[in-house]
Amino acid sequence: MAPPARTYRGTARNMALLARRLREGGLVAVPTETVYGLAGDATSRAACLRIFAAKGRPSNDPLIIHIAAARDLGRVAVPNAAALRLARLFWPGPLTMVLPKTAAVPAEATAGLPSVAVRMPSHPLFRRLIRLAGVPLAAPSANPFGHVSPTTAAHVRDGLGRRIRHILDGGPSSIGLESTIVDLRDPRRPAILRPGAITRAAVARALGVPVARSRASSGRGRLAPGQMRRHYSPRTPVVLHRTLSVREAARAGADAWLFVSKPAGRRGPANVFWLDARGDLRGAARRLFATLRRLDAGGFRRIHVERPEGAGLAEALRDRLARAAAR
Repeated sequence: MAPPARTYRGTARNMALLARRLREGGLVAVPTETVYGLAGDATSRAACLRIFAAKGRPSNDPLIIHIAAARDLGRVAVPNAAALRLARLFWPGPLTMVLPKTAAVPAEATAGLPSVAVRMPSHPLFRRLIRLAGVPLAAPSANPFGHVSPTTAAHVRDGLGRRIRHILDGGPSSIGLESTIVDLRDPRRPAILRPGAITRAAVARALGVPVARSRASSGRGRLAPGQMRRHYSPRTPVVLHRTLSVREAARAGADAWLFVSKPAGRRGPANVFWLDARGDLRGAARRLFATLRRLDAGGFRRIHVERPEGAGLAEALRDRLARAAAR
């Protein structure tokens, strides 16, 4: 059996070591503001293939390429005016753009497509590691494919601890949901491929044109990650509801009941949980995956989840929960 992964703090010595491992074609689990990623040299065919193998990821699901500075965008993609505008407004941050790729990006990173998904993360440790490595880094979520995304180094160790060697611990992810992905191959018809913390309305305001919500995928491969019908899934079945009842939860003690906000009144039964005491969607997003992991380990028969309503971040939460509950 392979030895367990080692977890590193972000000291100068450790960062230099991990950057060297990346230049040599190795993999490093990294913190981001969204979720933890499994990083490898995006310009190396071998490193990209190691990412797919470690995760058990299908080859038709492209990787997101991460850069340390906006000036590096042209190294991996062919930007247009719309992309440059979004980069000025939202980078560094949780926005990924799909654009035509350059020859620097191997086909293995893009599911053989002529487009590439790219973003500049805001987590300082990850950006420093990209700079030290000197290459753009491909980094999908650092978990076995299709399972609940990791938002702490401990989550990565639980899922991939025997498949990888290095985990950089940068603390809990501050956002907790994967990045918004916008298709900008045709800037006249932008489309959101995956909702996230940067909302469709914010992208539309920035571009001054309507932004569609697309679920389309290419026949040769998906345009971007997170488009599978079932994804982000715990082993325990998830059931979505428009509303939940504490009274009903008390009658079904073998199931977990997860509310968006803390139910009113006295403390409910022990199988009742909530994402944010006040129902703040930013707090709910930050805790969603960690809570699903905890309930998955709790021995419950099913996990009943209240659907967040509304626009903006609620759309991203509904997207993750709908895929977690899909069969």
